[in-house]
Amino acid sequence: MLHDLLIEQARAIKGEITALRRAIHAEPELGLHTPMTRDKVRAALADLPLDWREGPSTTGLVATLKGGAGPGRCVLLRGDMDALPMGEETGLPFASTIAGTMHACGHDAHTAMLAGAARLLCARRDSLAGEVRFMFQPGEEGFHGARYMIEDGLIGGGADGTPLPDAAFALHVMPNARHGQVAGRAGALMAAADKFDVVVRGRGGHASMPHFARDPIPVAAEIVLALQAAVTRQFDAHDPVVCTVSKIEGGTAHNVIPDIVSLLGTLRSLSPRHRAHLHEMVGQVARGVAQAHGLEAEVTVTEGFPVTLCDPRAVALGARTTTDLFGEGAWHEMARPIMGAEDFSYVLEKVPGAMFFLGVAAEGVDWHACEGIHSTRMVVDEEALPRGAALLAGLGEAFLADGFD
Repeated sequence: MLHDLLIEQARAIKGEITALRRAIHAEPELGLHTPMTRDKVRAALADLPLDWREGPSTTGLVATLKGGAGPGRCVLLRGDMDALPMGEETGLPFASTIAGTMHACGHDAHTAMLAGAARLLCARRDSLAGEVRFMFQPGEEGFHGARYMIEDGLIGGGADGTPLPDAAFALHVMPNARHGQVAGRAGALMAAADKFDVVVRGRGGHASMPHFARDPIPVAAEIVLALQAAVTRQFDAHDPVVCTVSKIEGGTAHNVIPDIVSLLGTLRSLSPRHRAHLHEMVGQVARGVAQAHGLEAEVTVTEGFPVTLCDPRAVALGARTTTDLFGEGAWHEMARPIMGAEDFSYVLEKVPGAMFFLGVAAEGVDWHACEGIHSTRMVVDEEALPRGAALLAGLGEAFLADGFD
């Protein structure tokens, strides 16, 4: 059974959770190395009975709490720490002090809520059987930080013989979702995210005499349109994919036909079969269109995060825990996945578990109109932070007590 005072105890430490979130928000860091954020986390939890591990590849941390009621299951709770390379326009008193860098995806809140959960669970250490691992991870924004931490053996399964956890959970805030609502779904929650680069090679010349050149610009334009047509004709709409060309670059002057044009974009998919076919399709279309015009196309597809797959048992536990803590109506079963991507997927490839979304729009506002993640004006209603900390702690406590039963 969940501790009946868990949410009240989370509200009691709201000041600590908020202070940590604001300190991280004001000094955001990018990529795999976030030393200021790491030091803030360690300082905030320095008084707790935690064993700390760090790895050589990142500034990521795993703090382990050993329950006082003997051996048992092991559960991992994760929060990410890195920011985005974008300027902040919120006007908050604790806005970013680092130009061109902002916590616009809520990782500052994720880290603070995880630290709050660590404090809540340490307070009930004597009643816990088993082990909780708190994973503070940098490098989520395209840097594969979770994969590096796994390869370093920080979550278990490494050369030192520490076993992997039995379950893993994470939260992601959504600033344009109803305040306090928790959402999730079994199966694919978020998409695999890959990227592609196409270089169309022709022969440049004078723009007034295109018949003496091999103009790559109209060929590149045809490739863009052909990719969109291929998506609608080659893929089942019930197993959706996305192919977006996000940049076209070529040429130097109004009267010069360039030798090359480059395209780049993103590929999103929800199944291994469609992911593989999507990679093949981009190459076939680009090379085929270029060849039809006597040009060449070089295609490179780079794999990114895999599909975020949530175990049905973990999602059921999330739904029960949410309802137990916050009452009927707090849980929302998502009908469809989101085509964004998340590198917690690497953890879920190794360990059964789930990620859930927490609505952090201000209570009572039209949350549909709120700025979403990756906006320069994104804000988090800090009144929701204790709710996230309580949910993470509740998931850890419930799994240690009963597993997925």
